[in-house]
Amino acid sequence: MQKHALLALIVFVCLLNTAFQKSSLKFTVPTGWVEEERTSSMRVAQYRLPKVEADTEDASLVLYYFGQGQGGSTAANIERWVGQMKQAEGTSSSEAAKQESFEINGLKVTTVDVAGTYVAETAPGSGTFNNKPRYRLRAAVVETPNGSYYVKLVGPEKTVARWNDSFLSYIRSFDFK
Repeated sequence: MQKHALLALIVFVCLLNTAFQKSSLKFTVPTGWVEEERTSSMRVAQYRLPKVEADTEDASLVLYYFGQGQGGSTAANIERWVGQMKQAEGTSSSEAAKQESFEINGLKVTTVDVAGTYVAETAPGSGTFNNKPRYRLRAAVVETPNGSYYVKLVGPEKTVARWNDSFLSYIRSFDFK
């Protein structure tokens, strides 16, 4: 009798573990976002957010997942993203950045919002840097049981402002099932 109970418990735990491992982040893509072909296996999704009339470029939004325990801490990512923006007259981007934490569908979410001159590397390790004034960066770290997902939206200020509400609705649609 105990062997049968133990076997049933093992089967149940295995099934539960399999179901947990197959869980993934679910979300709703806002109307107007243009899905692009992913340029890396670390990108879960990639979108172009069309520019407003006054801007010369579209905004870009990428959803990253590097694996459980990968990609760095929430604080390290927020700090790195804020460091990709330079402020006029030498003021600190850390002081200009607005950070917020909240919970959506049981997931801890931390967002950052900072405007300025976008000075991130054009590609990791390239040694070539952007220099794009009047840009805005919106980003989020979404903590799930299988590791964090990272969302980065960057583009001209007016275009990012135009898509800000849909960025927030995108984040609020996140669910881990």
